[in-house]
Amino acid sequence: MAGSAIDAFTQRLATAPAVLVCVELTQGSAPREAGAWMAVFADALVGSIGGGHLEFDAIAIARRALTGEAIVPLRRFALGPSLGQCCGGVVQLRFEALQAADADAVHARLQAAADRRRMPIALFGGGHVGHAIVRALEPLPVRVHWVDSREEVFPADLSRSIVTEHSAPVQAAVADLAPQSRVLIMSFSHAEDLDIVAACLQRQRERADLPFVGLIGSKTKWASFRHRLEARGFAAAELAHVTCPIGVAGVVGKEPEVIAAAVAAQLMQLR
Repeated sequence: MAGSAIDAFTQRLATAPAVLVCVELTQGSAPREAGAWMAVFADALVGSIGGGHLEFDAIAIARRALTGEAIVPLRRFALGPSLGQCCGGVVQLRFEALQAADADAVHARLQAAADRRRMPIALFGGGHVGHAIVRALEPLPVRVHWVDSREEVFPADLSRSIVTEHSAPVQAAVADLAPQSRVLIMSFSHAEDLDIVAACLQRQRERADLPFVGLIGSKTKWASFRHRLEARGFAAAELAHVTCPIGVAGVVGKEPEVIAAAVAAQLMQLR
């Protein structure tokens, strides 16, 4: 698995100076959110702050700084006619000149900020669809807790945003999920799926900190599960918290990669 943009930036910084351009804050409509960044080298770019002319002007300012022009740390850009953009908002950009000695500190700072912005996802199941979903999620601003009762199902080449756990029984892992996790359930066994759903509903009853519980399968599968969960004492209002089937509506196809695309899109709607 290729390294992150942060890794690429700081590795290159070890050999050449750069100007780091960060979106400090925004008002109104803007092309990127606060925290977005771009590293400008004399002959290369890493990352993006978006926005056409905004980025073009920021690159020009940064490259002038690389040739010795005094740097103004904070600049305000109105996204109107003067920039040839119709967003209508305001963006403040922070410019920071960096050298090789800054690489470790800036890596830690950017990584910590990126980790704070990642949405927590818990994925139960290491089958074909589970693998496809993990691959679809890897480049997205999420962190994934991937759980299965079979230890040998996880690939070795995963990014640092994916943490794997072997749990037997598998539903025991529910108790330790990060608060606000969006849960996806697709184990190899309907019996396991049912136990995981029940554990999620019990945690939701006690803590109310799992905003999304999604179960792979058909409406028929969910009807069967619903009856069994009712027999375990869960009320209709609690069962309404489960989404089954999962994935955005209108996506046709049962190939793992197609399902993964629909599920990834649904999760991005929950950010």
